[in-house]
Amino acid sequence: MMRFDDRSFGAFLFDMDGTVLNSIANGERVWTAWAERRGVDAVSLLATVHGRKAIETITRLGLSGIDPAEEARILTQAEIDDVAGVEPIAGAIDFLKSLPRDRWAIVTSAPRELARVRLKAAGLPWPPVLIAGEDVQSGKPAPDCFILAAKTLEQPIENCLVFEDALAGIEAAEASGASVLVISATHRAPLLTRHPSVEDYERLALDIGSGGALRLSGKPLSNMPTRPPYGNGS
Repeated sequence: MMRFDDRSFGAFLFDMDGTVLNSIANGERVWTAWAERRGVDAVSLLATVHGRKAIETITRLGLSGIDPAEEARILTQAEIDDVAGVEPIAGAIDFLKSLPRDRWAIVTSAPRELARVRLKAAGLPWPPVLIAGEDVQSGKPAPDCFILAAKTLEQPIENCLVFEDALAGIEAAEASGASVLVISATHRAPLLTRHPSVEDYERLALDIGSGGALRLSGKPLSNMPTRPPYGNGS
């Protein structure tokens, strides 16, 4: 049974990449090309960047002779220009459309323009609240983005459920005080987590109670470990 069967939530906060849409191939193409230009091991890099701001990832590498802000700008533009094959996670379109407009948000480390083009490419509804990378000073795994989303929706963060796929985002959600549900549709290898997980939104059922309270039920959910991929934002 799903751990959340016995409670309702004031709002749902969704990560973007890997959670409501799949842009793994796009991100990997762009980051691999950048890594090759900069003499960085692409395999190691791709294992660390998912769910984090590009500028924070680049700064953490400590490369000499580069401007991290300019490199992040170039990377972001390359990702904006490459949206071929971006697709929704199964069931995400209908699930998001079924939610009350004042009860959900997209919370991503990606810049706002990149979020816009990816959401459009995936055919997902535009969220009533979008918290993007530039809206907070400290990106995931800091909790600031989820706290800001809850505040914007006028919901206590403790009454929010975060949908995430990446370790950085899960850590951010935990630090914020929200509950967490892991979406495992894009996972390739185990991600150790104490939180329940579900493959996609086709396995979830939503009940909207009086006053807009949100309650979930689902087909087999588990606490089986699952994993994140790459990314300029999540």
